[in-house]
Amino acid sequence: MKKYFLFLTFCLGTVVLCSFVKQDDVDFASFKQKFLALINQKRATGCNCGGKWYPPAPPLTWNDELEDAARGHAKDMARQNYFSHDSRDGRSMNTRIVQAGYEFKGWKNFMTGENIAFGQQNIEEVQAGWFKSEGHCKNLMNPGFKEVGVAEKDRFWVQDFGGRVPFSPEQQRLMKEGKMRLIQKY
Repeated sequence: MKKYFLFLTFCLGTVVLCSFVKQDDVDFASFKQKFLALINQKRATGCNCGGKWYPPAPPLTWNDELEDAARGHAKDMARQNYFSHDSRDGRSMNTRIVQAGYEFKGWKNFMTGENIAFGQQNIEEVQAGWFKSEGHCKNLMNPGFKEVGVAEKDRFWVQDFGGRVPFSPEQQRLMKEGKMRLIQKY
């Protein structure tokens, strides 16, 4: 049976907001907040990844499209019982992320990354393992990554990263005027 919570916000004795929220929504909001807090705490102080020091990095923000990509891959690995960055249907991490809606078109810079894990029981355990692994830690500390989405299904954990940098207002103006154009390389 799903639990529902009634949230009331009082402002000087007056109710200004009233909404019903499902228990699953409350649990998932807590999941996201906990993941972000643990990642950003370490990013704020810097850390050693495989003996190399990585200085503090800006905080990550949650991205629902990256979460969708991570959720799809976690479910697929759990359903088909495999463990790989490449899906059984041949899709790469980057392809899955773009197919989930995390588009590269219109951005000055675009990058993606992924951490996967299996068997960990909770958020603290999977994060500790990723920070102890040199490659996973490098992803977590990469200042080029700005956003993250994470999912877990039957102890298959997927953490997808993205980094998109917009064009400056001046660059946008020049493109609109036809004085600057983009050349895409693949």
